Amino acid sequence: MTDVSDRLSGLAPSEQTFVGYLFWLSRPRFWLYLAGPVVVGVAYGASSTAEYFTPLSVALFAYFLVPANIFLYGINDIFDADIDEDNPKKSDDGKEVQYRGGRAVTVLVVLSALAAFAFVPVLPAVGVAALGGFLVLGATYSAPPLRFKTTPLLDSISNGLYIMPGLVAYAALAGELPPALVVAGGWLWTMGMHTFSAIPDIEPDQSAGIQTTATVLGHDRTLAYCAGCWLAAAVSMGLVHPGFAAVFAIYPMFIAGIVLASVDIDRAYWWFPVLNTIAGAALTMAAIWRLTYA
Repeated sequence: MTDVSDRLSGLAPSEQTFVGYLFWLSRPRFWLYLAGPVVVGVAYGASSTAEYFTPLSVALFAYFLVPANIFLYGINDIFDADIDEDNPKKSDDGKEVQYRGGRAVTVLVVLSALAAFAFVPVLPAVGVAALGGFLVLGATYSAPPLRFKTTPLLDSISNGLYIMPGLVAYAALAGELPPALVVAGGWLWTMGMHTFSAIPDIEPDQSAGIQTTATVLGHDRTLAYCAGCWLAAAVSMGLVHPGFAAVFAIYPMFIAGIVLASVDIDRAYWWFPVLNTIAGAALTMAAIWRLTYA
C-alpha cells in the first residue's frame, strides 16, 4: 500500500509550485472525508438510479471533493501556522505541507467557502441549513474567537461538520433530512474520527500549550473514547437497519485490532482513509442494491 501511495504521490504536482501547494494543502489523502458522504447521501436520497448523476449531484460531489477541502484545511493551516512548525506531520519528512502564507492563498480559501453559496438557490431549506452548518463549523473549528479545536470535547463534537456534505446531498434529492438516528449515528462517527486523528498530534499540541480531547485523555483513554463513539454510532445506526450496524461496527473492531497488535498510532492513522473508503463503499453499494433489486 505504501509503494502504491508513493507512486501516486510522484504523479501529483510538486508542492514547490503554487498549484501543487494548493493540491497538497487540500489533503488529497482525505478528499473523500467530505466527498464520500456526498456519494452516500446521494445514494440514499435518490428515488431512482437516474438521480445519481444529475447536474446537482455531480456539482455537489465536485465541490466537496476539492474546493471544500481547500476551505477546511486552508483555514486550519492559516490559524495553526505557528503550532505546525513543530508538528511532525508538517516536517520535511511528513505527509502534509507546511503553510507558507501569502495573500493569494487566503483569497482562494475565502473563495472556496463563498463558492458554496452557488448551491443555495437549488437546495431545499434543510439543505441550505446543512450547508451553512458545514461552513460555520468549518470556520469556527480553527478560527478565533471560538476556535473549537482548542477546547476539549467541543473539538470532537464540532467535527460533525464531516457529515454535513452527506446531509446536503440527501436533502438535495429527498427534500428532507435523513432520520434523526442516522444523523446522530453519523455525528458520533465523526466525533470518533476526529479524536482518533488527534492522537498523533498529542505531543505537538502539548508542546504548544493546546488542550484537546486527546491531550486531556492521553493515548490509551483516547482510543477507548474513539471506540465508545463508534460503538454508539453502530447502535444508533443499527436501530435504523442492522446492515448499518454491521458497517459501523468495523470501527471499534479497528481500534481493538490496533491495541491487540500493538500497532503504532502514527502508522494506523494513515490507514484510516482506506477504512473509511471501504465503509462508504459498503453503504453505497447497499443503497444501489436497494434501488435496483428491492
